[in-house]
Amino acid sequence: MRGLTPLSKIAIPDPRPIETFEATLFDRKFVFKGLKRLLGAADYDKAGDRLAGLAATSDLEREAARRILSSLTLQHIYNSPLDDGDGDGVVDEVMRVNYDIDLTVFREIASLTVGAAKDAILGGDAAVVKRLGQGVTGVMAAAIAKIMDVHELIYASKKLSCSATARTTVGLPNTLSSRLQPNDPTDDLDAIALLIHTGLSLGAGDALIGVNPAIDTVENTTRLLTHIDAVRRHAGAPTQICVLSHIRTQLACLENGAPVEIMFQSLAGTERTLSEEFDCTIALLDHAYTVMSERGALGRDARQFMYFETGQGSEVTYGKHNGVDMTTAEALCYGLARRYDPFMVNNVTGFIGPETHRTNMEMILSNLQDHFMGKLLGLPMGMAPCYTLHSEITTEGQQVATALLTAAGANYFMDVYLGVDRMLAYFDTSGHDDQTLREIFERTTAPEFAIWAVDRGIFQRDETGALRRGPNWGDPRIFSDGRAFERRCKKLPAAYGWDNAGARPSNDVSRRTRANLALGRESIYAELSEEKLGPITLRRIDTAAATKLEHLNNPELGATLDARALAMLTPEGRDVQILISDGLSAEAIHHNIPRLLPPLLSELSRAKVTVGEPFLARNGRVKLAEAIGNALKPQLVVTLIGERPGGDGMASRSMSAYLAFRVEPEDPARSNKAARYEYTVISNIYQQGTPPEDAAVIIFDKIRQILTHRAAGNRLESMIQKTK
Repeated sequence: MRGLTPLSKIAIPDPRPIETFEATLFDRKFVFKGLKRLLGAADYDKAGDRLAGLAATSDLEREAARRILSSLTLQHIYNSPLDDGDGDGVVDEVMRVNYDIDLTVFREIASLTVGAAKDAILGGDAAVVKRLGQGVTGVMAAAIAKIMDVHELIYASKKLSCSATARTTVGLPNTLSSRLQPNDPTDDLDAIALLIHTGLSLGAGDALIGVNPAIDTVENTTRLLTHIDAVRRHAGAPTQICVLSHIRTQLACLENGAPVEIMFQSLAGTERTLSEEFDCTIALLDHAYTVMSERGALGRDARQFMYFETGQGSEVTYGKHNGVDMTTAEALCYGLARRYDPFMVNNVTGFIGPETHRTNMEMILSNLQDHFMGKLLGLPMGMAPCYTLHSEITTEGQQVATALLTAAGANYFMDVYLGVDRMLAYFDTSGHDDQTLREIFERTTAPEFAIWAVDRGIFQRDETGALRRGPNWGDPRIFSDGRAFERRCKKLPAAYGWDNAGARPSNDVSRRTRANLALGRESIYAELSEEKLGPITLRRIDTAAATKLEHLNNPELGATLDARALAMLTPEGRDVQILISDGLSAEAIHHNIPRLLPPLLSELSRAKVTVGEPFLARNGRVKLAEAIGNALKPQLVVTLIGERPGGDGMASRSMSAYLAFRVEPEDPARSNKAARYEYTVISNIYQQGTPPEDAAVIIFDKIRQILTHRAAGNRLESMIQKTK
């Protein structure tokens, strides 16, 4: 177990007064006020930094910023910690943790400029580069990445390897592992079992079998952990399992004896995003690390047992980036992750949408930067170059990213069946992609997994001893009898077949997958029609997003009320206010609201819960609930909103309910003192997920729980757990 340095013992300089940096290129003078502005301008052009006003306005301005940044010493950057952006010179906890470096190594390299550090990395051998990384902070790593081109990012990353061991060892030379993600919109156990069997038959899952739960409760997480553990044991696959619930949920499951083998949490590069949006603190992470080291289900068999997900953009999306650009915020995540010697770090840059990464090139460049920065800081980096249908990123751009990242030595990619996540409605790499890249780049799975897979006929050894596809590769039927297989197939949405052509899905399967993807992308631009909602009385209200394009590219506008609309709202004294918005799918509203809203209102009326007349908002985002809540002051705002379309026509009709409880500032029981709203989410409401009639009952029950306990989200679930 790695010792955790108390935060109070981590030395960090006081932030400096804002500096002005100047450079002249071709008789043109460029001025940058502050290190944050300089770092932002030096980076590649990306949507999130443009949105935050941090991107360079021209290629020449970018090169001027890079010239200045190249000339700064690492000591200069060390002496200039980035403050929390409130103007009071305070450094947040995430920044502080980034200063927990090897000071002996830092003193050796402190006099290097950023440009000289880059040259030392490119010119040095692996041992030199690895040692250098022990002495740099996240901000230093970001500065170096910003002045590297594509070949340099790949070349430098290829020198660095970082393996980690649980049941299997990932990150060994000449291996490419896979994180199997068998998500289902309703957490159906049969569908999850079939996706696990399919992934295992493709040689995927040697890094992890991990499910993102549709419902984040202790009961459901325990149910999923128990099921996945049983499926893994039955198959005999040497790997490890995880359910990607909130860290508090997983700790409660571990306390109750559930098989928590790997502890997961999403990280952010600013303390405000980490605490206010992810409901997590460094103290909580420290606690989870200590508990897992003492009581984790893998015991002493695992040298590493923590799993973190990161990805450029969450901080700017929530408007809590502290004036820091996306790449630098991402590097600060890695400085935080390094504290816990993790088994896995999974980068999901591209997951958020066009407000952070609009194009293929933006996504590719960010992934290459992230991979380099993480490896420089000594992390076992897995990569998930991904996209959503409301961006301009495509499958082909994703495939270019994975090829470049494989060349750069990524530890693993995801296995999402046919690249379509049916629960999270985004697009990631598949087991077919993993195997294709293994064969192109001559990589194998983790050695423990390879032995098992050869025994099952999934792989075989050729005359040279090389690992090749075996007779059972891609056939999930080897893990169950015909009757069980057919039953499970009926439970799996957007499954287009198991026929393969070499390491790729067959053409028929590919054509069906891509046609449904095209239909889903088209549905993003459908307009909300009030007539399609039937005879329901609604109050129309406008957001600050006047057009669909503004809505897609700037989340803040969709979370803000139009000034005239806001001026008309006054407190109404209701228990519940319902807000309906198209979000990212008007079709979801058209298909679900007529069947969900009437029975929900009826149940609330019978229970004598007072409800304001529902609002209908075009181009809305989830956080619009807070603007409504602040103006009308109900106890609870229930937002019914169209989610981003998934990989088939039916999934484009998926809606979610976000229940935002308005916490009173003086409430002594709230765990997160900074957050004014606590959220409970009920997702995947559509005919092939949770049917709208059933969802009405679930939402009503959750409303009663929230109003009774006066809490939502993790705090509510903890209260419910204590009463059982």
